[in-house]
Amino acid sequence: MTILTFTLILLVGAYLAGLLGSLTGLGGGVIVIPLLTLLLGIDFQYAVGAALVASIATSSGSGSAYVKEGFTNIRLGMFLEIATCIGAAIGAYIAVWLDNNVIAVIFGLVLILTAANQLRRKLDHGEVKGSEAARRLKLFGAYPGKDGSLKPYELTNVAGGFSLMTIAGALSGILGIGSGVLKVLAMDTLMKVPFKVSTTTSNFMMGVTAVTSAVVYLQRGNIEPGIAFPILVGVLFGALTGARLLKVLDVRLLRRIFSIAILLVAANMIWNGISGKF
Repeated sequence: MTILTFTLILLVGAYLAGLLGSLTGLGGGVIVIPLLTLLLGIDFQYAVGAALVASIATSSGSGSAYVKEGFTNIRLGMFLEIATCIGAAIGAYIAVWLDNNVIAVIFGLVLILTAANQLRRKLDHGEVKGSEAARRLKLFGAYPGKDGSLKPYELTNVAGGFSLMTIAGALSGILGIGSGVLKVLAMDTLMKVPFKVSTTTSNFMMGVTAVTSAVVYLQRGNIEPGIAFPILVGVLFGALTGARLLKVLDVRLLRRIFSIAILLVAANMIWNGISGKF
C-alpha cells in the first residue's frame, strides 16, 4: 500500500467517523480506533494517540457552539475537569504497562456500555432538589427551552459524579476516546443533570481531558503525524457535516443501527484481544 493510498483511507474513514460520531453524540474515537487497529493493523498505542488528537479538535469545534447556544454548564464542566484530568494522566501512564490485548478487551467492554447507553430511553428527571454541596459550589444553572425561555435546574450527588469522572478520565487516557458515555452517566444518572446539559457539558470537557492524555502520549512518541494529521482533518470535517445534518435528520433510527454496529465491533475487539491477536 502506498503512502497516498494509506492517507486517503485514513481521511475517508476519519470523515465517516466524525460524521457518524457527531450525529450519534459518541464522538469519532469509537470508530477511529477500530479502523486503525482492526482494518489497518496499526499498533494500539499509535491508534490511541491519533484518536486523542481527533478528540481535541472535534471537542473544540462543537463544544464552542454549544457554549454559545447556552446549553453547556461551564462551571460544572470546569469543576469536573479536575477529576477527568487527574484520571486521564493516571490512565495514560497505566497504558504503558498494559498489553495491547488487555486494552482491546477493555475497549470492547466500554463499547458495549456505550451502545447500551445509546439504546436506553432518556428520561426527564423532573424537578430535582439540589444538594448543599452543589449549592455552595454554585453548580446550579439554566438552559434554553424550545420556546426560548430559560429552564432552571439543580443537581445533586456531587461526590459520586466527581468519583465517576475520575474513572472516565482514566479510561480516556488508556483508550484514547472521550469516555463521553461515563461522563453523561455521571451527570445524567448520578447528579440528575438535564440530558441536554449533560451531553453538551461532556462534549465541552472532552477536549481538555484528551489534552492531558495526549501530552503523555506525545512525550512517549506515540503520536505519529502521518497518522494523526489525516485523522484530525477527516474527523473535523465529518463532525462539521454532521452538525449541519443534525438539524434536518431524525437520528433515532441511526442511533439504533449504529449501536448494533458498535456491539459487533465490540465483540470483534474482545475476541481478538482474548485470542492475543493485537
